[in-house]
Amino acid sequence: MVDSETSVIVLQGGGALGAYQGGAVEALTAAGRPIDWVAGISIGAINSALIAGNTPDTRVKALRSFWEGVSSSSAADGPLFSGLSRGWLNDLSAAGTTVSGVPGFFRLRLPPAVIMPPGTAAARSFYDTSPLRETLLKLVDFDLINDGGVRLSLGAVNVETGNMTWFDSTETRIRPEHIMASGALPPGFPAIEIDGAHYWDGGLVSNTPLQYVLDEEMPAEDMCVFQIDLFSARGALPSSVWTSEAREKDIRFSSRTRYNTDMMRRLHETRVAARRLFEKLPPELKADPDARALRTGYTEARITIAHLIYRQNRYEHQSKDYEFSRRSMLDHWAAGAKDVELTLSHPEWKARHDASERVQVFDLTE
Repeated sequence: MVDSETSVIVLQGGGALGAYQGGAVEALTAAGRPIDWVAGISIGAINSALIAGNTPDTRVKALRSFWEGVSSSSAADGPLFSGLSRGWLNDLSAAGTTVSGVPGFFRLRLPPAVIMPPGTAAARSFYDTSPLRETLLKLVDFDLINDGGVRLSLGAVNVETGNMTWFDSTETRIRPEHIMASGALPPGFPAIEIDGAHYWDGGLVSNTPLQYVLDEEMPAEDMCVFQIDLFSARGALPSSVWTSEAREKDIRFSSRTRYNTDMMRRLHETRVAARRLFEKLPPELKADPDARALRTGYTEARITIAHLIYRQNRYEHQSKDYEFSRRSMLDHWAAGAKDVELTLSHPEWKARHDASERVQVFDLTE
């Protein structure tokens, strides 16, 4: 039952599309779903911190404050351009982001990085992300995160080793720098220094934390994971170079959710078969170390994964992940809420506890 499940939310990276995750969390909260653990990368890390760093009654307000703030300055939302098509409006908004930045998130460096002396901080990125730090300090209660409430896991890449690093509140005292590191996508954003090492956006290695969650340990209790993705691996054949760029970005940044869940299902089935085989062994063989190893990792717990994927509108182009207009933010937010509502009300979801399978994956919004 829901009360005995460990509820996990896994948030992919995807820039401006992250408002979809905000809408999804709002709908989950309205449905009374608890949150025990949240894991994120890039914009998913920011949303994750807003969730874990607020109480259940304030987290949606914090998410809304962030997304309303970063979508507050797009000229494309003004009456001057009301006659343009939605596609042109989005491109105009994205152009504004490129030349100025996003309030409360990042701003263009002046003088520009390309003319600054190599080795200086100003030469390492086109934008300054210090506004994000101030926003996080305003909207996130770091004491709440570090006092052991909702578990928070953030993925970043060590610039010098190229290895994925996970900052987990069960092991690390989370600071604004850990969140900023997870979203430090070069060359736009600067690497973030943490304890003498420098980190870039975790999406450079893996754009979803799902594998980290599944690899941590086979749960002793039932686990329900809401995997909220911002890029769809599936899509139509592009009809032009412009749509090709958008499709390439979808493929490059889409998560390996289906691969990960298929591997998890096969591993679970193998462990169950190994346990059955162990029970058939004679007593003298059950004492053998190799035989005892067959029981390792076995669990009776049920694992349920609800896969929610943002699917772009016809008018969205390759700039969709850095197009921060208020109009688009509200569309993305509404799409996330709608997909959660469709999933939670679907007959297959409602009957999931009646299934014999221990591992179930649902994608119910198409």
